[in-house]
Amino acid sequence: MEILAFGVQADEKPLVEAAFAGHHEVRCLDVFLNEDTAPIAAGYEVISTSVNADLDRRVLETLAAGGTRMIAQRSTGFNNIDLAVAERLGLTVARVSFYSPYSVAEFAWALALAVDRRIVRASTRTRDFDFRLDGLMGRDMHGRTAGVLGTGKIGAAFARIAHGFGMRLLGWDIAENPACLDLGMRYVSKDQLLAESDLVSLHVPLMPQTRHLLDAAALKAMKDDAILVNSSRGGLIDTAALVDELRAGRFTGVGLDVYEAEAGLFFLDKSLQPIEDDTLARLMTFPNVLVTSHQAYYTEDAVGQIVETTVRNVLDYTAGRRSENVLVPRS
Repeated sequence: MEILAFGVQADEKPLVEAAFAGHHEVRCLDVFLNEDTAPIAAGYEVISTSVNADLDRRVLETLAAGGTRMIAQRSTGFNNIDLAVAERLGLTVARVSFYSPYSVAEFAWALALAVDRRIVRASTRTRDFDFRLDGLMGRDMHGRTAGVLGTGKIGAAFARIAHGFGMRLLGWDIAENPACLDLGMRYVSKDQLLAESDLVSLHVPLMPQTRHLLDAAALKAMKDDAILVNSSRGGLIDTAALVDELRAGRFTGVGLDVYEAEAGLFFLDKSLQPIEDDTLARLMTFPNVLVTSHQAYYTEDAVGQIVETTVRNVLDYTAGRRSENVLVPRS
């Protein structure tokens, strides 16, 4: 059987092909799955999708009409898939429930340190042989407070790094993580965490109840000189409200690896096109904001694990097995 894989990055392609070798043939496409590209999948029983695929009702109906019966998503998040429609259409859906939490946690810290120590501005200056230090003063992380919203595997990895810096740890989650408690983390309300933290990092999944977890009121509750990092999902932050706070001169720095309207932008080259998203365009103008293109997970270790799990999900489907990765079981 030949598998059709959408949204495969150039660095990812050799890993995908090697993982499927000896099991199934795989055809890798660099285009993302959406309403326009869904007809390409006609005749493929199994397809694989990336995190920025759009699997709404119309796309799923096109896939089902073309003969697709299984969707293997190469990510942990699945907020882009209408699972109710998939179940109605008899589509099996699986995801990658676990991969290296260190990839995302370490990148979140890279963003935090980059905005704190003005790394991008410093690099730009020195490339122009401007070696002044004006405007580059940062702050020690040691002794300050890190607030971790979401203390699962990635949040816990982020907290361990914060502990290594000698930071006070505050956590917020629906359940306390014993590993974080062992680090000395104190679980508090979201409002208290935002009010007391010098660094706030988001590590929660995007669901209806977490959408705009940091809305206008929550952002106003943060310290004026706080650092905000989001390497989870863009929809956790009300970006328009964030722009308003930045315009008011608030926050030492903001590091974003995700954006709530990133579909159709991230992973693509838009350098020669006008950006129609006024909110994103304005966000990019702030000197204390660093935006990257959803690359926190993008390490050899994490992508390797993602691809291997995707292959196992496909093999489980063909063998009629069910694992913890299955979101919608085979009918």
